[in-house]
Amino acid sequence: MKKQIILPALVAFLVSALTFSGFQYFENTGSKTIQIEHVNSTPASSVLYAQDKDGDFIPMDFTKVAEQTTDAVVHIKSTSTAQLGQNPYAQGQQVPDIFERFFGPDGLERPQSQRPYRQQTPQAKVGTGSGVIINQDGYIVTNNHVIDNAEDIEVTLYDNRTFKAKVIGTDPTTDLALLQIKEKGLPYIPFADSDNIKVGEWVVAVGNPFNLNSTVTAGIVSAKGRSINILREQYAIESFIQTDAAINPGNSGGALVRLDGSLVGVNTAIASPTGAYSGYGFAVPSNIVQKVVGDLLEYGTVQRGYLGAMIRGVDASLVKEKELSVNTGVYLEKITEGSAADEAGLQAGDVVVAINGNAIKTNADLLGNIAGYRPGAEIDITVNRTGTEKTFAVTLKNKAGNTELVAKESLALSQKLGAELQTLDASIAEKLGIKGGVKVTKILPGTVRKSTNMQEGFIITSVDGQTVKSVEDLEDILERKEGGVMVEGRYEDSAETFYYAFGLGA
Repeated sequence: MKKQIILPALVAFLVSALTFSGFQYFENTGSKTIQIEHVNSTPASSVLYAQDKDGDFIPMDFTKVAEQTTDAVVHIKSTSTAQLGQNPYAQGQQVPDIFERFFGPDGLERPQSQRPYRQQTPQAKVGTGSGVIINQDGYIVTNNHVIDNAEDIEVTLYDNRTFKAKVIGTDPTTDLALLQIKEKGLPYIPFADSDNIKVGEWVVAVGNPFNLNSTVTAGIVSAKGRSINILREQYAIESFIQTDAAINPGNSGGALVRLDGSLVGVNTAIASPTGAYSGYGFAVPSNIVQKVVGDLLEYGTVQRGYLGAMIRGVDASLVKEKELSVNTGVYLEKITEGSAADEAGLQAGDVVVAINGNAIKTNADLLGNIAGYRPGAEIDITVNRTGTEKTFAVTLKNKAGNTELVAKESLALSQKLGAELQTLDASIAEKLGIKGGVKVTKILPGTVRKSTNMQEGFIITSVDGQTVKSVEDLEDILERKEGGVMVEGRYEDSAETFYYAFGLGA
């Protein structure tokens, strides 16, 4: 019993003594603050290592790459007020006064058919995504689908400053767009050589998924040269870097970077049954991004070289069907007459196995490599022809079948009209039974959208009765025009003739 009483008494005495000593200490020092010690460093913060290209071990520290890149990735909000309805001027309805001012009451042929048009009181549609600052002068690369048809683009920086952005140019075939904001001295991410990145290498995705700004996720490159058939453009280029770094809606246009902080890709898409991250994300390789950006800055449009062949990826069934000597590569099914491939001596049945010494195993490999060159560029293409390898010097052409680049003058015309223009492909013109024309590949905010109900894909064949066969023809005609003009043409999917009127400078 004594032991049971003495032990609690002893504990109570010690607690009292310590408490008294503590109060006595604070009373003597005059301090009323209790000091708590913090550990300021964690010795084991970098416990994982990887090997660089020289075989040296480097610490796997994602904090450094996050610090280097997050302030160069922006949040983008795009607002579109475009809305489609019925054409009120179809079926003989009254022509607006503006047409009469341009042409007089007898100077206008009315549209022949109904077609959607942009309403006068549209409702705003807002989309969000990410973008990457690529130099200190405010140039930002993002996905085309992030800003497509936007009439107002707002960019928010990492430090919460907000700017209105201008579209420098777009390239739907790679789903890329180039913007600019009026600000200097900005942090930016330098380009890496995406050809050198290896499957299994660590990468970091930076973006704004679900409007959660400056989100960083890490993963590895799980594949290269991947095509997922997500781009619906006629000449789409898909040669994606695949990664398991988490990418979600809102990451589009954001950065995929190496551990040294360099840009290896622009995050573009995910493969998911739910619409959210399921393990696979896809980024446009930085080498393609750099080529597109360079063209948009210099020419305002992408200068793309074409081989001029129908292609098919080599697989087991094709190897058996055609009795091929190789198991990988790109089979040339048909060569277009007069094309770059035809003039270089390539033949149907050849299997492309390399371009400039780079191995070609899939369609995506071939398209991705060709996408890096402009019309007029000469490349070496190695093919396997009935078991023997041959190399051919190929001079790439543009879609019109020549090696010319788009003239800068035509860019001014595109900006003036608010539309991206392209000389109609000769094969399409032949198919439609016309001598040529100018195709409106994209309608941007501007005169055409404001004054007409013209749709993308419209082919201009004449202006005020003067025949148009090329962008240069259109440019020459409009250069001498003032006030109102009437354009005539058609759509590929219709045999009817359509007429659109607008005022230059409207």
